Amino acid sequence: MTGHRFHYEHADRLLDPKRKEWIDPQQAISMLSVKPDDTVVDLGAGNGYFTIPLAQATNGKVYAVDVQPEMIQLLKKRAQQFSITNIEYQVADVASTALLSHSMDKGIMAFVFHEVEQKDAVVDEIRRVMKPNGRFLFIEWEAVESEMGPPLHERIPSDELLSYVKQKASDVELVRFHPAVYGLLIRWK
Repeated sequence: MTGHRFHYEHADRLLDPKRKEWIDPQQAISMLSVKPDDTVVDLGAGNGYFTIPLAQATNGKVYAVDVQPEMIQLLKKRAQQFSITNIEYQVADVASTALLSHSMDKGIMAFVFHEVEQKDAVVDEIRRVMKPNGRFLFIEWEAVESEMGPPLHERIPSDELLSYVKQKASDVELVRFHPAVYGLLIRWK
């Protein structure tokens, strides 16, 4: 269930236009119901495939957290290209951020959870930083062969991740973006 970490040297793949056919960031923003004054976190932000559109959707702060400083640098360059100034950058492990408790209205972790070894710690960290009634979206690769994404043995089947997350949160909805991409929308109580 745990794979290798996606390396920053391949970051250009994360911006492949074909990804929009599989998961358009606007779908995630809509599903999260991002409002103009929301504070949002992107855990495992990478070079900003979701971070940039999230920052464009809110006037509030968007916190981009990634363990690889190189990814954060790539994201900073992209944000400058789009004249985006409402992103706060944090180099940190997604299981242990410096974010304030109960400070986030909305959050996302896209294509990262399958790489995480300390899954309980990550879910606990998400619960800690999310406000009551906040929404958080996990996006993951379905355990099917596909032209994009990690090898099959590194993917988490949707039913398995849904079962796991339901043990941690009471309001979880499985959504399909593509046959090879699914999401779990959590509404925190």
